[in-house]
Amino acid sequence: MSISENLHHIESEIPAHVRLVAVSKTKPNEQILEAYAYGQRDFGENYIQELTAKAEALPKDIRWHAIGHIQTNKVKYIAPFVHLIHGVDSLKLLQEINKQAAKSNRVIDCLLQVFIASEESKFGLDENEVKEILSDEIIRTLPNIRIVGLMGIASNTDDEDQVRKEFRNLKSLFDSVKQLHPGITILSMGMSGDYKMAIEEGSTMIRVGSLIFGERN
Repeated sequence: MSISENLHHIESEIPAHVRLVAVSKTKPNEQILEAYAYGQRDFGENYIQELTAKAEALPKDIRWHAIGHIQTNKVKYIAPFVHLIHGVDSLKLLQEINKQAAKSNRVIDCLLQVFIASEESKFGLDENEVKEILSDEIIRTLPNIRIVGLMGIASNTDDEDQVRKEFRNLKSLFDSVKQLHPGITILSMGMSGDYKMAIEEGSTMIRVGSLIFGERN
């Protein structure tokens, strides 16, 4: 199937309130433009160099999502244009985003990445760290960022019960912080292999790559 057919198929399976981020890392600009022509506007990139090059070359109304693990020294390259930073896994990174956003005269939307998986290789904050970052004392020191949601990556396992449990735990944390912080509206969980389950468990944003563009280059 073509990229536009793939997008149509996924859109037909997800509710209207769920936003689809097309993960375009390692994919050529021609393929991104094919998805763009279909109407897709949210694209996710893992590598900062690739993200900045694509943002420069491609249509300016694309909403670029930085979805990978970000090193603090790379934030300055994306601060002028990035739409949403997904993988915020430390206060130090948030402080750097705030600093670079101020230089670009912007307020940058961010998601806090929560560690929900059983694998040590994944990044993320625990529940206490999330609540600490969302405290008034810290938030008021970060005027150039806006925390709009939480994000998590489930374990890479065939055990559906485990994955569902991890999504459920994140949804429960999301519900509790949302009561105190109404600006938190995005729950980003679910990728090509598990997005249907993630939506069943309350996800409002999914990141899908291979089901749109084919296997990774």
